[in-house]
Formats: sequence, C-alpha cells, structure tokens
Amino acid sequence: MLVENGKKEMSIEEKAEFLIAARNLKSAKKQKWSKGTDFLALNAVSDGKVLVRLMERSKSGFIGAEEVKEMAKTMLRMDCGSGFLVGKRFTDAAIAEMSQSNIQHVSDDYMRPVSSENLILVIDNAINDLCKRKCGGVPLKESDCKGQLDRVSCKVRSISDDALFHYGRGWIGLLNNDFRQLLSMKKTVKT
Repeated sequence: MLVENGKKEMSIEEKAEFLIAARNLKSAKKQKWSKGTDFLALNAVSDGKVLVRLMERSKSGFIGAEEVKEMAKTMLRMDCGSGFLVGKRFTDAAIAEMSQSNIQHVSDDYMRPVSSENLILVIDNAINDLCKRKCGGVPLKESDCKGQLDRVSCKVRSISDDALFHYGRGWIGLLNNDFRQLLSMKKTVKT
C-alpha cells in the first residue's frame, strides 16, 4: 500500500480484490500470465461471467488499445459478458476501445465510486469471514464475541466498530481504509 500526502493508496491487487467484493462478484478462478493476473468471476446477481484482469507488468506503465483488444478476445473465448481492466494508466485509445467492448477500467487516477451502503455490506461480509477464520464462527450477539470475553483487543471487532461509526458519519474514505485493513488481515489469518 502506497502512502502519498498522508493518504494510503490501494495497490493494484487490493483494487482488484475491492472491485470483486464491491461489485458482488464471486471469484471462481485465478490465473497468472506473463503480464498480470486474470480472475474469472461470477456475478452473484445474474450468474454471468466477468473477467477481472490485472495488468501488473506493463513496461511503460501505460495500457494501450492492443491490450484491450486482447482482453476482449479472451472475454469472448471465456464467454464473459463484461470485464474490468485494472492497471496504473491507460492511453486514450485504450479507454475508447474499452467503451466498445463492455470493459471498465480501474487505474491509479480512476476507480468508479461505490455507495456507502454497498461498501458497508462488503465490509460486513469480510468481517464475518474473518470471525469464522479466527474464532470458528460469527457471533450472533455482542456477548458471543470471543474478543470481548478475552478482554484482549480483537482487531476484527475494532475494525467492525470503526466501520459502523464511519458509515454513520458518511466518511467513505475511512470506510475504504477499514476495508483495506480487512484485506491485509485476510492475507495473514490462516483458515
């Protein structure tokens, strides 16, 4: 995670994970290739296939129209109705090509906004997943939370409390930060 002017920026991988969670996609298959990583995901609402492509290893840092055309071919081959291309920067030609191919882009400068309601639901799902991993289940009431009983500061519970406070205030930037913390924790907690 980069820090610029005191503001934490999401890495390309974190943006992809955020995108998959925020768009209610279920990641089905992950495949690394020479220029990045592809996630074949399923739309939880329509059951349609979605290709999420991370372009991590672009030499110039720019993604051009040729990479978009290649992704469109892959989408056709995999029977995907839509896609997301995640990279650092895009040429104008690439953005124009994406609009013709039902591909949305996510870059260092642009990430489509997510509503606070959708974001808190994504955070809640991540919290439930971490509770299951760490403690074996999701507490149904406050007294069931093992973090409270142990009188030990439970980071998951702390983030949960913070996220509800941030949501109540409408502080989207802090909600994004709560989600980033959960993503980091998810990588370190063993199942």
